[in-house]
Amino acid sequence: MAEKWFTVGKLVNTHGIRGEVKIWPQTDFPDVRFAPGSKLTLFEEGKNGRLDVEVVSSRSQKNVYVLKLKGYDNINDVEKYKGWILKVSEQDLIDLDEDEYYYHEIIGCVVITDAGEELGTVTEILSPGANDVWVVKGKGANGRPKEILIPVIDDVLVDVDVDSKKITVHLIEGLI
Repeated sequence: MAEKWFTVGKLVNTHGIRGEVKIWPQTDFPDVRFAPGSKLTLFEEGKNGRLDVEVVSSRSQKNVYVLKLKGYDNINDVEKYKGWILKVSEQDLIDLDEDEYYYHEIIGCVVITDAGEELGTVTEILSPGANDVWVVKGKGANGRPKEILIPVIDDVLVDVDVDSKKITVHLIEGLI
């Protein structure tokens, strides 16, 4: 089975002349992912380039993290990696608390109401503000594709079973 990789950031630019790089974080755990000693893999977007790296130091600066990577001590060493994506493998994922899930665990789950009606499959997760919203695509009464937005709140979620890829929801008034 092929190894699964998950994006944690993007190398957007260099920083200074001593080989530091600016990373646009794409993780809920930047303090863990970019901590000294963390091992990450750089992937060249759209190509086969791949490079294992280790973080020596990091600091948050505005909306990015500035990282020093082991063995890269000069701007010329890191310049060529602009635009590359930082990823971690599936076995390096952090264990989450109960009732917390990774996006990849939720996307693809079938959504069923507590009355037994199948609504469709989660295809996307939006983060508009106070809570996430799961985009569920299914078929409407007329057979046409239908999209339902399910807020991720306690009043709506009844059960999330990522192992069987099944989510049970309670439809509150006005939701559909």
